[in-house]
Amino acid sequence: MSRTQASPVALPDLRGRTALVTGASDGVGVEIARGLAAAGADLVLPVRNRVKAERAVERIRESAPDARADLVDLDLARLDSVRALAAAVLAERTQLDLVVLNAGIVLLGDRERHMSADGFELHFQTNFLGHFALTTALLPLLQERGARVVVQLSLAAGVSRLVWDDLQSEHRYAPLRAYGSSKVALGLFGYELARRSAAVGGGITVHLSHPGVVPGTGIAPAMRARDRGGLGRRLADRLGSTPAQAAQPALLAAVTNAPAPGFFGPTGALHFGGAAGPVRPYRRLADPVDGSRMWAVAEQLLQDRSDAVRA
Repeated sequence: MSRTQASPVALPDLRGRTALVTGASDGVGVEIARGLAAAGADLVLPVRNRVKAERAVERIRESAPDARADLVDLDLARLDSVRALAAAVLAERTQLDLVVLNAGIVLLGDRERHMSADGFELHFQTNFLGHFALTTALLPLLQERGARVVVQLSLAAGVSRLVWDDLQSEHRYAPLRAYGSSKVALGLFGYELARRSAAVGGGITVHLSHPGVVPGTGIAPAMRARDRGGLGRRLADRLGSTPAQAAQPALLAAVTNAPAPGFFGPTGALHFGGAAGPVRPYRRLADPVDGSRMWAVAEQLLQDRSDAVRA
């Protein structure tokens, strides 16, 4: 049985709007960018690999020939790169109406714990801390524009938890565990950003999303290698989504008029695939105590790193 087909989200006219999408060089990210461009949005695409990004822009223009896409350099695993991008955007007063925090890594099949150049566990920095640093640096511009932030999570955020005294998996490392923990941290940040925005009278609208299961992405081979009985692969093929279908929850989060913060994902069986729609939030991510704590921890880590660089 093939996976369920779902109609794409009907997007409004986005001409005159500018959207920044991280992780848009391939996979679900390029499909999110494609959907926004087809609706008329101008794109700012922060990328680590210019060659891949240029190929992605070609794909976007297959369905949106007039798409305007500005490639800018960003490596979320390097805080100097994050700071440089934020400074350039603020200095140029770049119009930003939408930010989609989509980029992420999961190093399945690699048992080695990898560190970023800044000394943080690689999943933790790429998936969470880099996005936190970028978004908070851009807050003045986002507030001025009344922008929307879409935080892209994963099913792993619903079944993972944070170990507060081992946030970077120093004592116990497994790639899927580190990935899930980083997505929980990102979700806590998303809900806390929504609360802080509401507390100061709005300005920023925050929604969260997850793409479900996507057999056609780059992490699929590693997942299949772990699935020795083949059951997971059969379920994913039957119930999961193509990258284009998996982009729909984030696109819905980008344009919905639902009260914020909303949570959107596939509404099919097990939330693996199906039509995009509102789904039940992962309760632990909306905990205000943990959200405030995660924000404070991230700020302290960035401050400590900044102090170390100056020293």
